[in-house]
Amino acid sequence: MKSQLLILDFGSQYTKLIARAIRELGVFCHILQGEAPLEEIIVHRPKAIILSGGPASVRAAATPRMADEVLSLNIPVLGICYGMQLLAEEFGGKVGGLFTDGEEGTREYGPARITIENPIGPFASFVSGGDQDVWMSHGDKLTQAPAGFTTLARSEGSPVAAFGNVERKIYGIQFHPEVHHTTEGKRILGGFLFDVAELEKDWEPGGFVEETVAAIRARAPEGNIICALSGGVDSVVAAMLIHKAVDTRLYCIFVDNGLLRAGEAEEVMHSMKGLGLNIRKIDAEDHFLRELSGVTDPEQKRKIIGRVFIEIFDGEAQGISEVRYLAQGTLYPDVIESGGVGGGAAMIKSHHNVGGLVENMKLSLIEPLRELFKDEVREIGREMGIPGFIIERQPFPGPGLAVRCLGEVTKERLERLRGADRIVTEEVSRAGLTTAIWQAFAILLPLRSVGVMGDGRTFEECVAIRTVTSRDGMTADWYALPENLLRKISSRIVNETEGVNRVVLDISSKPPATIEWE
Repeated sequence: MKSQLLILDFGSQYTKLIARAIRELGVFCHILQGEAPLEEIIVHRPKAIILSGGPASVRAAATPRMADEVLSLNIPVLGICYGMQLLAEEFGGKVGGLFTDGEEGTREYGPARITIENPIGPFASFVSGGDQDVWMSHGDKLTQAPAGFTTLARSEGSPVAAFGNVERKIYGIQFHPEVHHTTEGKRILGGFLFDVAELEKDWEPGGFVEETVAAIRARAPEGNIICALSGGVDSVVAAMLIHKAVDTRLYCIFVDNGLLRAGEAEEVMHSMKGLGLNIRKIDAEDHFLRELSGVTDPEQKRKIIGRVFIEIFDGEAQGISEVRYLAQGTLYPDVIESGGVGGGAAMIKSHHNVGGLVENMKLSLIEPLRELFKDEVREIGREMGIPGFIIERQPFPGPGLAVRCLGEVTKERLERLRGADRIVTEEVSRAGLTTAIWQAFAILLPLRSVGVMGDGRTFEECVAIRTVTSRDGMTADWYALPENLLRKISSRIVNETEGVNRVVLDISSKPPATIEWE
C-alpha cells in the first residue's frame, strides 16, 4: 500500500508503537531509517513525516541526522523526543542536558504531567491551562524554542515540552504520545494527522483485501505460484489472498519438517483442505534433522531451516509447470527484527523467511502481508471469513521447535519437547486461558541437573514454561498463570516426560527479552 505518512526512525524502542497507533487511527504508514536519503523518501510521496525518538543526543558530535532536504519538502512534520530536538537544532533552538552552562538539569523518565499553554496544531482540541498525563524518556531537553516557533506545553522538567510553527506546520513534542501511559496520546496524534496534515483515513481491512488482490493479479499475471503454508494465521491469510487473486494458479505446499508440535501436521492438512486450498504435504523430517545435526547456534539454525525450505520448494516447483513465484506470510515484525527496515534497524534475529532465504533463489517472492502487524492480519482474516479457530491460533515460529529446543536438535530431544509442550497447551486450554494468552509453550534447555525420583538419583534436562501477552509481537509481557495451574503443569511434565526432572518459569518481558528464546 502507498503511505500518506512516513516515520523516520532514529532508533527509538517505541517507533513501532507510533506506526501501530497511526494505523489504529485509520492512516497507513511506513517506517524508514532516520538517515534515509531523499530519493528513498520521495518515492513514497508522503503528505506528512514523523521523526521518531532515539537514544542519541543531538549535542554529540556523531549523531543520526535526517537528510538536509527533508524540511524543504514543505509538508507537515512532527518530531517526537529526539525528533523534536533535531527540529529545534535545525531552526536555532537551544537544547541542553545535565549540567549545561553550569546549571544542573533534570532528566525525565517515566510518567510526567504537562500543562498546555497554547492549544494549537496537534493540541487544537485541548484547552489552555489544562494538564495532561504523559510519558517522558529523555536526558536532553529544549530550554528555548527556535525563533518563529511557539511554546505549546511545558512540564516541571521541560520548559518547552512542545512547540510549533503554524505557518510551516512543523511541531515537536518532548513526550511519547504513542504509549498508553500518555492518556490523550492518540488524540494528539490525531490532531497532527487530521487537523494539521489534513490526511484522509485510508486503512481498513476491506480496502486492503481489494487493493492487495488487485496488486497480486498485476504482479503475477501469468505463471503459477507455490505458497509456503504452515497452517498459522499468517500463511493462511496470505494463501487466501493469493487464491482470491489467481485461483487455480496457486499451489500450496505444507512441509512437515519434523519440527512441528504434537499432531500438528494432521490438523493443518485437515483444516486447509476445508478452506478449499490445493495443498500438498511433503515429509522432510530426515532432511531437516540431517542438516541441523550438531548445530547449536540459533542464527545458524534459522539460516539452515530457511535454506532447506527453499531447496525443497525449488525442487517441488520442478514438478509443477510454469512456477515463477514463491508466496510467504512474512509480517512487518519479521522484517523489523531481521534488520530490514531501511537498513537502520538492529538485527535482533533473522527470521527463516527473511534472513534465511538463499541469495540465488530461482523464484520471485510474493509477500502480501509484509507491511502488516499480527493483529492487523487477524482483522484481514476475519474480513475474508476465515474460521475463528485458525484466526485465533497462537503464533508459532517459522523454524518451529528448533528454536525452542536449545542446543542440538535431535529426534529424541524434539520428542521430549513435544511431550512437555503438549502438556502446557492442554492445561492452558482446560483452564480456558487460550485466547487470553498470546503464546503458551515449553522450551527444552540444554542443562542437566541432579534430581531424585523413586529414591534414585537422576541427572536430566530442564524445561522452561513461557506464557506471554501481546498485541502484535513487537512488545510482550509475561502472563501470570494461577499457582495451582503451574503446579499441575510442572507435575505432569516431570512425571510424563522422560528425561526431564526440573521445570522453571520464564518471567521476562519483551524487551529486554524476546518471546522465543532463540
